[in-house]
Amino acid sequence: MRALAHLSLALALVGPRSVGAQAPQHPLDGLSLAEHWVVYDVIRDSGRTDDKTRYAGVSLREPPKVEVLAWKPGTPFRREARAILMLGPRTAEAIVDVSARKLVSWKEVPGVQPDMTSEEFAVQDEIAKKSPEVVEALKRRGITDLTTVSCDGSTGGYYAIKEDEGRRLALASCRDEHGIENTWGRQIEGLTIYIDLHERKVLRVVDTGPVPVAQGAVDYHAEAIGPARDPLPPLRLEQPMGPGFKRDGNEVSWDRWRFHVRVEARGGAVISNVRYVDGARARSVLYQGSLSEIFVPYMDPAEGWYQRTFFDGGEFGHTMGLARRPLERGTDCPDNASWFDMVLATERGLPRRHQAVACLFERAGGEVAWRHRADDSIVDSRPRRDLVLRWVATLGNYDYVLDWVFQQDGSIRGVVGATGIAEVKGVASRTATEDKDGKDGAYGRFVAENIVAPNHDHFFAYRLDLDVDGTENSLLVDRIEATRLPESHPRKSLWVVASRTARTESEAQLDRHAPALWRFVNPAAIGPLGYPTSYQIKPGHSDESMLAKDDYPQRRAGFTEHALWVTPYRPEELYAAGDYPTASRGGDGLPAWTSANRPVERTDIVAWHTFGMHHVVRAEDWPVMPTVWHEFELRPFDFF
Repeated sequence: MRALAHLSLALALVGPRSVGAQAPQHPLDGLSLAEHWVVYDVIRDSGRTDDKTRYAGVSLREPPKVEVLAWKPGTPFRREARAILMLGPRTAEAIVDVSARKLVSWKEVPGVQPDMTSEEFAVQDEIAKKSPEVVEALKRRGITDLTTVSCDGSTGGYYAIKEDEGRRLALASCRDEHGIENTWGRQIEGLTIYIDLHERKVLRVVDTGPVPVAQGAVDYHAEAIGPARDPLPPLRLEQPMGPGFKRDGNEVSWDRWRFHVRVEARGGAVISNVRYVDGARARSVLYQGSLSEIFVPYMDPAEGWYQRTFFDGGEFGHTMGLARRPLERGTDCPDNASWFDMVLATERGLPRRHQAVACLFERAGGEVAWRHRADDSIVDSRPRRDLVLRWVATLGNYDYVLDWVFQQDGSIRGVVGATGIAEVKGVASRTATEDKDGKDGAYGRFVAENIVAPNHDHFFAYRLDLDVDGTENSLLVDRIEATRLPESHPRKSLWVVASRTARTESEAQLDRHAPALWRFVNPAAIGPLGYPTSYQIKPGHSDESMLAKDDYPQRRAGFTEHALWVTPYRPEELYAAGDYPTASRGGDGLPAWTSANRPVERTDIVAWHTFGMHHVVRAEDWPVMPTVWHEFELRPFDFF
């Protein structure tokens, strides 16, 4: 494992050269390598840890918002870090004053489980193969060479099973890696291994019977499938005068946009203090935008599958880093990109630098920003040009390409592209034609011989701390309503806009059933036409959760019950499913916070937008999935 870690670090160091390997220059800069070492030393010297202590995340504890907004370049700022630690079955949070090199607070958090660590993933294989029950189950499947077998899995959530209460469980399944690279296509089905990670032992083995391991082609590299199609002629974007954006450390200026970038373990590329320069004014739009959670539940009721309800942010983000892998120049990002680094602490608390984990580039794809032909001879049009901040989260089989796209018209788009490899299961039937009783394909679709991809969902929750012309904002809901005209009128009907202001959190919980505009207004900033300035959250195509509200995964993912939530700003409220969704019983995060039904009118408020898709996997999605894009837009509305 140590050798693999060194290899991973070496590979990262030969990636594209990055900007930003320097001491913090801004209050929201991520923790530097040196600051991580201060955190490690302070906690070690506190006497509260031992050689069995494991770190489940170290991150910047942001200064109070009022301090950040008042800060001027060149003046000092506070630097604090939050560390989550596992002390055996106990969880503790430590706050370290990095500048003063002292422990500010230490508290144990009862009844929670932090993210799963890389070490916990790695140890599962050894634990599983030491179990005589596992060895015998593999032998029943004709597998005796365990060298080519790998067994691991993530947490299984919570289902009120008495023998699992209070345990830190991993539900491991096995794959046969012999002769292939894409091991996702060689699932050893019918075998689920429950591992207690605290006690480092197999708790129980559930064997529902052998299923033949699929033997068809699963790899997608040139050696396996032959030469790729002939390439098209080169297409390049050249910038002979350099990029149109400027960077000062982690602060970016492009056209009229100004913003700060931090790449962190759980939230990926976080944008902060986003302003638009309008004449002589730098007008505030968004104090902070970040990915808050990803929820991916599978729709197969079989043992070993019904528990696959992943919270990719809250179960893996802090420890493994959603954005820890370097991006590829020329493919993930264009050659003209600028790069961002991050520092991530290992489960032992040791800092490791990860280079080129996010990129910044300009894009012009031939789209029209606007045009009009006034008559037969006069045409006025403008080309569209965007600034893209990109990072990629690789989470087991899936890769998510996540973009913040800044446009010259004052809009910001949050874009997610889902790609990677669909998670599949082996079945006895070779094809759908041979699946005579329909049982093998009941909860998914055949994508290759003896391989079914189960149906599943992808939900993405974003935290958007909108500050439209300042912090005192309200949510204005413009409902589009049909109205009947008087019988004397030649028309019979039309629609009108009926506006209302959400006064409390419950009034701000909105879905997409009825047509409406969601606008965040500043009632004190009145434009020249008499309207308050605002920004609209314009959702794109999205599906809603179809799980029953009393289903345990849905309880844990309560944030998916609404497409929009609004809460008063609280610095500790960062994650839609709560700080610790691993094995949680549900109700945390947004459902818990909003139960107080706090006021949200004319105050500092935060929007939480969730969008998702039901994924019925196609044959074309295997063995590697073409990218599927979903997005939303923050759109100026009576702002200019």
